[in-house]
Amino acid sequence: MSPPFIANADVSPLIASSPPEIGRVSTVYSQVQAHRIDQPLPFPSVLKNPFKILDGPPTSAAGNPDEIAKLFPGLFGQPSARLAPSDSSSVQVNKKLKIGVVLSGGQAPGGHNVISGLFDYLQVHAKGSTLYGFKGGPAGIMKCKYVKLTGEFIYPYRNQGGFDMICSGRDKIETPEQFKQAEETAQKLDLDGLVVIGGDDSNTNACLLAENFSCFQIRSKNLKTRVIGCPKTIDGDLKCKEVPTSFGFDTACKIYSEMIGNVMVDARSTGKYYHFVRLMGRAASHITLECALQTHPNITIIGEEVAAKKLTLKNVTDYIVDVISKRSELGYNYGVVLIPEGLIDFIPEVQQLISELNEILAHDIIDEDGLWKKKLTTQSHHLFEFFPQAIQEQLLLERDPHGNVQVAKIETEKMLIQMVETELEKRRQEGAYNGGQFKGQSHFFGYEGRCGLPTNFDSTYCYALGYTAGALLQSGKTGLISSVGNLAAPVEDWTAGGTPLTSLMDVERRHGKFKPVIKKAMVELDGAPFKKFSALREQWGVENQYISPGPIQFVGPASNVINHTLLLELGAQA
Repeated sequence: MSPPFIANADVSPLIASSPPEIGRVSTVYSQVQAHRIDQPLPFPSVLKNPFKILDGPPTSAAGNPDEIAKLFPGLFGQPSARLAPSDSSSVQVNKKLKIGVVLSGGQAPGGHNVISGLFDYLQVHAKGSTLYGFKGGPAGIMKCKYVKLTGEFIYPYRNQGGFDMICSGRDKIETPEQFKQAEETAQKLDLDGLVVIGGDDSNTNACLLAENFSCFQIRSKNLKTRVIGCPKTIDGDLKCKEVPTSFGFDTACKIYSEMIGNVMVDARSTGKYYHFVRLMGRAASHITLECALQTHPNITIIGEEVAAKKLTLKNVTDYIVDVISKRSELGYNYGVVLIPEGLIDFIPEVQQLISELNEILAHDIIDEDGLWKKKLTTQSHHLFEFFPQAIQEQLLLERDPHGNVQVAKIETEKMLIQMVETELEKRRQEGAYNGGQFKGQSHFFGYEGRCGLPTNFDSTYCYALGYTAGALLQSGKTGLISSVGNLAAPVEDWTAGGTPLTSLMDVERRHGKFKPVIKKAMVELDGAPFKKFSALREQWGVENQYISPGPIQFVGPASNVINHTLLLELGAQA
């Protein structure tokens, strides 16, 4: 039986007499928003028809498997799961379920469609089921704050951006007291399952919850709650062979690329500005690389390459100045520079400084007299003093809930503009630069891309992720992340299943202690996307091959508008 919301199906049977609380009102939507609510979505055939769950071989971990096995004795080694066509469904059809869903971490376009897909799965395969949306992220689980999601309440959010259906949060469930609160909520609501929609840290938390619930079930046999994750992050760093991409990346990159294209036209029109654009992506440079492939900027810095080549700030500055000098000789005193948000964390000398600062901030107080600086190594102390006062203050800001430097608040683009100005003036004094006056304009494109209307790809991908999560829960699976693959093929041929969260894990030092984390997928310098970029960047540097893609996230069928990164990676695998 097909899901009820495919191909403009009538949703009236799903509508309750009144919504549980006030949400969005679609009558005030723009023409584009209203059109997208009822836009039909293509759907993987394996999810349309009866299916069975096939288990794969036992799995290991991304790193330190012995440590991960100790931390997750109940889950480690479990096989992946794959949905396969069957003459009859292997799940217990129409058994009423009580499922919870939570949005965790930063927003990403498509989150509402994950919830919509999960809801529709329950309507088709487990009629009479209840879906609870925990409000405000993991804190909603701990405080048992929720809303019962109905067809009427969900309807205005279909194919829309944002996380405001139930809102998100960055709280973590990690202390014994917090786990107890989560257990109490699961028991109070009699939850059969919980779907955690989040990035690497949130899915690590999902795995910890699954392990905790599993151990609790063994101890008391009173807790039946299973936990399934869904891969969310615009940064694009939550992926592996079985999870080819995280949702939101496609949409965010296309939104940023439209904005970069606009800036490129402005640069060419005025002929006198260098636009330094810092792009969101705290750890990996996937967004910066993808936007470069979409727009062809003159200069693009990829953090992973900086780290691999052990480049210093001076090296990065010299590279930018060299390109500016070459362009000036050709009569171009303008251009566009793309910088990853986490660049400063990739530079080895800065990495060392941040590592030392993290340890100090975890255990000591930063005194006004600066005595704490004596705990820095000589090299790190000199580097810290070298930074402008504003950057020093930004490096000392309170860490995020995961213990990371808040790189979004470090204005690297402004720092580089200052360093480029200084180097150009130095070269001018030495007679090595006789070009036009350098004028830098700084931009940070970040939050603008997190809640935009999802692309057709993200809308379809997210709906399939949610639908698959429902299938995994109904089949009794736990500790898996919903996985939809074969994404370069027509949507009908996409695959669906689940990948053990423990297979994505390693250990990492945070807040001065080792903790389990899902290993981030960084830009691979020998991967197809970077190789294509590397082959073209010199040409882009001196020529103006700018591309202004425009608002393309609403164009074409889902399978034909996948981003360059995913297409190149899937093509390389094939």
